[in-house]
Amino acid sequence: MAAAVLLMALLMIAAEGGGTDGIRLAIRATARTSLALFLIAFSASAVQRLFPGSLGEWLLQNRRWTGLAFAFSHLVHAVLLKALLTIDPGLFWSLTNPRSVVTGAIAYGFIALMAATSLDGAVRWLGARTWKWLHSAGLWVIWVSFVFTNAKRIAVSPWYLVPVLLLVFALLLRILSRRLQRRLSPRSQPAG
Repeated sequence: MAAAVLLMALLMIAAEGGGTDGIRLAIRATARTSLALFLIAFSASAVQRLFPGSLGEWLLQNRRWTGLAFAFSHLVHAVLLKALLTIDPGLFWSLTNPRSVVTGAIAYGFIALMAATSLDGAVRWLGARTWKWLHSAGLWVIWVSFVFTNAKRIAVSPWYLVPVLLLVFALLLRILSRRLQRRLSPRSQPAG
């Protein structure tokens, strides 16, 4: 998956002659691949709870690798953003602002920490409670970042509503699956 994302970005840049148009095209494409991979990882446990079966099992078994593919896709995205800043700072700053850079950096920090702690030994090293907090908080920071990044662009193009709706749908899947899990879990019996 990582090689496919990198190849896609390089082909897009080459197809546009290697300039800012190609970089911008690759930035948009990697934003989309990152979103798709994030949504798969974000929804995996909810899909398994709501629709038990081979798809849900596969999603859960491969959630770590999907998350790492997301992290790589977003790393390529960050490299492309840096390339745009380097090649054409005026264009870069016309498309964003310092506040977005700071909030994006926070999300990238969580992505890096989550990727670095996704191997089996990380749970032992951090402790289960800290590991769970990091990955839960990171998921929500990234989710919020994707929602705001896309929602603020809806005025430019109504197509940005699609990723926002997909993110809300994924959130609803998680909420419904948690409610189902609570309803199906055995209730503790009163003592005596």
